[in-house]
Amino acid sequence: MEHEQKQDPPPRGAVSQRAATAVTTVIIFLIGVVMIVDNYTLGAGWAKDGPQPGYFPLRVGAIICIASLVVFAQALFGKGTANKTFVTLGRLRPVLTVLVPTILYVAAIQIVGIYVASTVFIAAFMRVMGKFSWLKIVLISVGVSAALFWLFEIQFLVPLPKGPLEAMFGY
Repeated sequence: MEHEQKQDPPPRGAVSQRAATAVTTVIIFLIGVVMIVDNYTLGAGWAKDGPQPGYFPLRVGAIICIASLVVFAQALFGKGTANKTFVTLGRLRPVLTVLVPTILYVAAIQIVGIYVASTVFIAAFMRVMGKFSWLKIVLISVGVSAALFWLFEIQFLVPLPKGPLEAMFGY
């Protein structure tokens, strides 16, 4: 008869592997639900000439949902990782200092366009993380965005998301 070792709970201010897995699987499950709903509206059945556009993606979404439920159940009822530490808050803080601004940057692209959002994003990181002077911040953040605009919009003729500022200049 195998004797299981009792694990100590994660230290205070830590996230357990069980909690991290559960949260991740819920997020992935929701992505699967979005896939199912979106592809159902496209048509997920079988037409006279073959599968409709949402046929295969809907089934992939269903597989994602089922797999997420299985992993979620393992996270809740499994014994292997119940009390193992996934990350402590001290180690999570540096990750969040990059993740949260990045999420805000992606959201800002939808509102002000990629070039303005990129300029602000680069400038904010240079100031907060690097403590650079304002002159360097302006030169580099504006310079990088201008160079990317020149490269994508003018040289490659690839339009990227634009906001009201570019509209003022006729782009």
